[in-house]
Amino acid sequence: MPMTLSRRRVLSAIGLAGAGALAAPGVLAAEARLETTTVRFAKIPLICFAPQYVCEDLLRMEGFTDIRYVDTKPGGVFVQDLAEGKYHFTSNVTAQNVVLVDSGLPITLVAGIHAGCYELFGSDGTRNVRDLKGKRVGTIAATDLLEMMAALVGLDPKKDLTIINDPEAKPLDQFIQGKLDAYMALPPEPQLLRARGFRDVIVRTATDRPWSQYFCCTLAARRDYVGRNPVATKRVIRAMLKAAELCASEPERAARRLVDGGFVDSYEYALQTLNDNPYAHWRDYDAEDTVRFYALRQHEVGVIKKSPQRIIADGTDFRCFDELKRELKA
Repeated sequence: MPMTLSRRRVLSAIGLAGAGALAAPGVLAAEARLETTTVRFAKIPLICFAPQYVCEDLLRMEGFTDIRYVDTKPGGVFVQDLAEGKYHFTSNVTAQNVVLVDSGLPITLVAGIHAGCYELFGSDGTRNVRDLKGKRVGTIAATDLLEMMAALVGLDPKKDLTIINDPEAKPLDQFIQGKLDAYMALPPEPQLLRARGFRDVIVRTATDRPWSQYFCCTLAARRDYVGRNPVATKRVIRAMLKAAELCASEPERAARRLVDGGFVDSYEYALQTLNDNPYAHWRDYDAEDTVRFYALRQHEVGVIKKSPQRIIADGTDFRCFDELKRELKA
């Protein structure tokens, strides 16, 4: 989906000058020339991936001229498209990124984006994770996270939980109809459930430890793009971090851009998601420690075979991210 400049987009770019000012003076001038001015992102209908959808003008400020969003879908198609190189970067849930690295896909995790996202809703009589023993739990994109939560409180996720995660089974609809005992929701699902009157949240990863102490979503990149284009990679990361700041400081503007760009349908759900998740706190978390935390939990429950140390060595490169933490001062 190639993007073209219009009067509205030019004015919007001017309005983003404040976000652009986050860069240290002279940074662009001091850096080497871009190896490429082309970058492609996944376009997937998940509101929490907002920074990659509102960063286009910031990317232009970084020197990119060919910026595209490639349509894809959650689940296997999304993963396969990344593996095949249909796009260069995408946000993704850290636990899923760890699984992709473990499976040997040619990706590199290059930055943390934000904490939060997931909320585990319960029905009557299901008040905590231990209450899930013997229960039916639904999700579309958080099976690994559910299993980690269960194992953390002493449950055997393979034996004690029945997880309904087939999109064809419509687990969200089943939960709404009272056929499931709990549901792990990812935006816009929490907003939809609240609109339907569901208020019992067992776990909210944006605020509940230990999940709130780590990046929920990390930025994954094609390994070959990172290797060939280190300067471009750093500038993409910088634009993403500025976009995260924009999501936190001007959520109304960011939500409107999500809708106007065709990334989400509901302005209200987008705005609520941006207000509920800590997009401005990317300086507060350690990306490598995040990968280590999730990889350790996943290794314990048998989701991955590689050790946390091997996952970090094979599938991460946070050097640019750590440099930008120092450069982009509060």
